[in-house]
Amino acid sequence: MQRAAILLAAGLGTRMRSAMPKAMHAVAGRPMLNHLIAACERVFDRIVVVTGPDMPALEKAAAPHATVVQRDRLGTGHAALQAAPALEGFEGDVAVLYADNPLITEETLRRLLLARASSDLALLAMRPADPGRYGRVVPHGDGGIAGVVEWKDATEEQRAIPLCNVGVICAAAPRLFGWLRALRNDNAAGEYYLTDVVAAARAEGFRAVAVEAAEAECRGINSRLELAEAEAAVQAALRRRAMEGGATLTRPESVTLSFDTQIGQDVTIGPDVVFAPGVTIEDGVEIRAFSHLEACTVRRGAVIGPFARLRPGTEVGPGAHVGNFVELKAAVLGEGAKANHLSYIGDATVGARTNIGAGTITCNYDGYAKHKTNIGEGVFIGSNATLVAPVALGDGAFVAAGSTITETVAPDAMAFGRARQEQKEGRAAAFRAARRKEK
Repeated sequence: MQRAAILLAAGLGTRMRSAMPKAMHAVAGRPMLNHLIAACERVFDRIVVVTGPDMPALEKAAAPHATVVQRDRLGTGHAALQAAPALEGFEGDVAVLYADNPLITEETLRRLLLARASSDLALLAMRPADPGRYGRVVPHGDGGIAGVVEWKDATEEQRAIPLCNVGVICAAAPRLFGWLRALRNDNAAGEYYLTDVVAAARAEGFRAVAVEAAEAECRGINSRLELAEAEAAVQAALRRRAMEGGATLTRPESVTLSFDTQIGQDVTIGPDVVFAPGVTIEDGVEIRAFSHLEACTVRRGAVIGPFARLRPGTEVGPGAHVGNFVELKAAVLGEGAKANHLSYIGDATVGARTNIGAGTITCNYDGYAKHKTNIGEGVFIGSNATLVAPVALGDGAFVAAGSTITETVAPDAMAFGRARQEQKEGRAAAFRAARRKEK
């Protein structure tokens, strides 16, 4: 029997005070929606995402999964029902989840499905330290649950119940959509509540049960403050995973990781290092303080930073050095190559054991297109060299400091691309004397 998930993502960023859909706000470098999709892809055979009108970014983020639009925001039950046409004829179990609950794990989703297999309906619940204004899960005498009551509709006795609703529901598709179609909106908010299907199932004699999960996993994210709290929790988990995997973080709380950061063993990471998405760090690498890495690969034994920036498409070879205030973009730095300070290397390949002097830049953009610089092995490039792409430097070439290189440099050749120095004896003293007279 196949299983499907409906992800409710139509919420606006109202409490976020944002023009961006709420589900597109990122945690650890990935939109909330995509965190949830990643967990669901490991459990469900089909995924349908419910968006709001005019949310192309959400539709793009949901791809390749199906999307449907909730044009009128009439509540969570109404939103889930919009997925019915996309699942027409589907007979398996369907779980309804919320994109602003992005931290629910694969293991919890499997437990939810297992509970559904032994009952007619399963609901995800938690026991938060501060139940606050969460909906309460009302127990039933048979050990299951009788229903869910929203805080604004609850009595004082019901508000005292510690078990709170997460909102995630799972049932067989034909029954679930039947209950959704029968929902009423005679409540304080005038909305069609998804969780009212529990009472509807009970009214028809079906059994409903609750599956409890940790509060940290089930946290809803509706504001910038809650987003920051979720980010802190995820970062703590990512740092712990890195250290348990054999990396040293000298000041862990200052390191920012992304959801997909890959870090090998015996890696040392200094303070205030940022890993944007798409970074792979092999064994024995040292990342020094205040470096920023994005969509790049650093091979074994390389040293990065401090204050280095590795931009997308960069690969730093084994044992290579990238020093302070060096920026690499779409560049391959060969084994043992060095760019130790104050350089920009973009759209370039740099051969093994090549040395890039301080202040060297590749001029890769002419205002219309990007061009490549190819530097061979064992090349020496003196300080403040300017390499105007497209250009190539052969193996063993030597570029004198201060040169502007616009043509191919042959292997083992020495290139000078600068004006000849002239010296005029006594002119400095005469210049100063003239200035004094002018004053």
